[in-house]
Amino acid sequence: MPSTGRRTRCLLLCAFIVYSAAAQHDEQSLAKLVTRGEITLDGQSHPYVIRHLPPDSFPDLPEPIAKSLEQRACLIPQTYQAHQPENAVRGSFERPGSQDWAVLCSIQGNVSLLVFFASAPGNPHVLATAPETARLQAYNSSRVLGFNWGIDAASPEVIHDAQIGLSPRPSRPDHDSLADSIVDRTTIYRYFNNGSWTLVELPD
Repeated sequence: MPSTGRRTRCLLLCAFIVYSAAAQHDEQSLAKLVTRGEITLDGQSHPYVIRHLPPDSFPDLPEPIAKSLEQRACLIPQTYQAHQPENAVRGSFERPGSQDWAVLCSIQGNVSLLVFFASAPGNPHVLATAPETARLQAYNSSRVLGFNWGIDAASPEVIHDAQIGLSPRPSRPDHDSLADSIVDRTTIYRYFNNGSWTLVELPD
């Protein structure tokens, strides 16, 4: 029968092995959340860094939507200016009062803009798709590029204000639009009405 000392050493060794395996798994998981590489723009090579978050970083996501994202192996890319989890947003995109979600889903270097209606959470609308490397831009004095695609909900008031320069000015919409932005540059607004998505008309 082994002594108490040997049993203690064995337990400590087992605990160390389990801890080391867990730490290695965590490091591998974290490494998958950051994509690094180089891309050539205007004849010059630039390094880039794209950070991602897993769906469970957004605890407010309804379970059917979270499961759908996990089954697709989605990671959610973050813009270079992100200070908190972003690019998974809630809004009334289908109709007034609906609880819908829009998510940027990155799979193996390609990003899709998905909209999940509460009425059909297992059948998302795919509004746009692009390689991650097509959504990079410089943002400081370094040569490192960052991800520039951001989304958010835009209230009817935001859209009505944005259309103030139109003549005639459209009536105020009755539910949210989806703001689709190139950070610090341009924003388009996507609006769902009568069964289809359209771009909101804005002044030139």
